[in-house]
Amino acid sequence: MAALSSSSLYHNFRSSTLAYYSNSNHESSSCFTAKAIRYSSRRNGSSICGGLRIQNAATKSAKSPAEEEWKIKRQFLLEKRVRSVDAKEALRLQKENNFVILDVRPEAEFKEAHPPGAINVQIYRLIKEWTAWDIARRAAFAFFGIFSGTEENPEFIQSVESKIDKSAKIIVACTAGGTMKPSQNLPEGQQSRSLIAAYLLVLNGYTNVYHLEGGLYNWNKEDLPSESEE
Repeated sequence: MAALSSSSLYHNFRSSTLAYYSNSNHESSSCFTAKAIRYSSRRNGSSICGGLRIQNAATKSAKSPAEEEWKIKRQFLLEKRVRSVDAKEALRLQKENNFVILDVRPEAEFKEAHPPGAINVQIYRLIKEWTAWDIARRAAFAFFGIFSGTEENPEFIQSVESKIDKSAKIIVACTAGGTMKPSQNLPEGQQSRSLIAAYLLVLNGYTNVYHLEGGLYNWNKEDLPSESEE
């Protein structure tokens, strides 16, 4: 509305597949989730997705930490006192307190525009492999008109660790940002790529993790500094 050996926003292929994609009616880089891929029957190693039968598709192993229910992730983030900050506060913390902005969007989006000095490690990436499992997922995505399915970046934590020390002060950012704040329509807030990344960072020993409320959409809306690598 968005990794250890990290994460994956899709649940087991048996139940549903999740994907982040851009919607031109919202910001071009907004983070959305497609949850509609359901299976009405399963027998003899085959699955039926609407009218699409996937025969003997490989099934995914046990879920990774990022596949944990949002309710549980949110509670953990609150217990670990992960704070959310708005765009102007994030900029101030970056300038005055040496906070690092960790941009977890895809590399292509990062190169288009990002806060000066931000570090990019994508938490999700385009599906790369061509195993039976990956082919089945591509087919399922395509059946619902989603041709840019994404998967968890298995090297997310490893890549972050190679660039940012665990004692560093980090503000995690994605496009839409999500929120841990409850509302009437969203009593448990709204999950996002940056909040999932924050969860994974804390799980893996990072102790000073913040979250950019409103995401980089609000950063740009506030007309804060931005740079491009194009």
